[in-house]
Amino acid sequence: MGAPRYENVHTLNEEGGGRYLSQPSGSSPAPRVCMPTLRGVARMAFEAANYEAEDVFMEADHVDLFPLEPGVGFRFKDKWQRRLLWKDVTRGLASVNPGLRPVRLRKEYDLFFCRFQMLRDLLYVNAVQGWKDRCRASVCWLDELYASQAFASRNYLHILKRFDHVFVGFKGSVDAITKVIGRPCHFLPYAVDAIRFSPYPNPPARVIDIYSLGRRLEGLHRTLLKFTAEQNMFYVYETLQAGAENLVSNHRQHRELLANQIKRSRYFLVAPGKANLPEETRGQIEVPARFYEGAAAGTVMIGQAPDCELFRQLFDWRDAVIAIDPNGSEVADVLAELAGQPERLREISRRNAAEALLRHDWSHRWKQILAIAGLKPMPQLELREKRLKELADVARNYPLM
Repeated sequence: MGAPRYENVHTLNEEGGGRYLSQPSGSSPAPRVCMPTLRGVARMAFEAANYEAEDVFMEADHVDLFPLEPGVGFRFKDKWQRRLLWKDVTRGLASVNPGLRPVRLRKEYDLFFCRFQMLRDLLYVNAVQGWKDRCRASVCWLDELYASQAFASRNYLHILKRFDHVFVGFKGSVDAITKVIGRPCHFLPYAVDAIRFSPYPNPPARVIDIYSLGRRLEGLHRTLLKFTAEQNMFYVYETLQAGAENLVSNHRQHRELLANQIKRSRYFLVAPGKANLPEETRGQIEVPARFYEGAAAGTVMIGQAPDCELFRQLFDWRDAVIAIDPNGSEVADVLAELAGQPERLREISRRNAAEALLRHDWSHRWKQILAIAGLKPMPQLELREKRLKELADVARNYPLM
């Protein structure tokens, strides 16, 4: 197996000199968590959710946020280090900084935490110097890697051996990564800023009839194009070829816009992770971001639920997803039936929003991380949990119109 497709996809730009950085860009009073971030230089649309998670973690704890920035010769160093790393029998290159400005920690922390979306991001931890000595515990959360890629990626995954605790975002990859790095990994599912995505306490009008975000099944899409045109329905779908790999200028504004669009949508299309890329998944079924975003926004999710025990545990309530055949043959009948059940639609919307608020906020994941790392939750985490519960009560008791 060669380098995965995403090996050549990054948005780090070469700029500035090779000066050392020692001051965080964002800081809490008496910080106990050191958190490096790529938010200043890696700005693809799919990366914005990662920074949304960091924002919630910063709200819920005392965090020093350190921006990682490209140094002199970054493009050249990064390109060749990655090319050589796949065949590096010594695995020494896994410990080399690929041209980012070094970051030196100047104080002690209880926790060193990194959340990396993809395998290629792991190398960037090498820019932070002294974290093993300055931080009492360390955690890395690797969001996306399929089990079939784990062995071939062993030179990258070797980096995870430095951390005390490793979290994996794909349930089906936990055993494969555990075997490669020789230490237990913990599964930690995706989440969302459920407060940002919630339509409550003042639900807006759902002026978008059907929203298809990102990847799609082309047969179903063609059917929806025809059906919505005939029914004079507002169907929103992806038209940009790069999709989630388009650049965004501000991650908060991007996520805010996305949240506002989804919570103004009546139906939201969903499918198992990378359902249109079987050559990458190799049959591994995962629960992608769309389910968390669609539920949090109180949409009626239509499409295909992942046929796995994980989905049935995470979204175990009634009508979490309304099934539609992937080829679109049932879509007209299903939507016509739902249109005749307005009370059911409102109940689905309220239930989806409430369950996401209670179970799938980024703060829920942070609490799990702290428990494994042996740290107690901060008061601000408890305050956010209280707010989530209050909004969930609003959703549950919102009057049916």
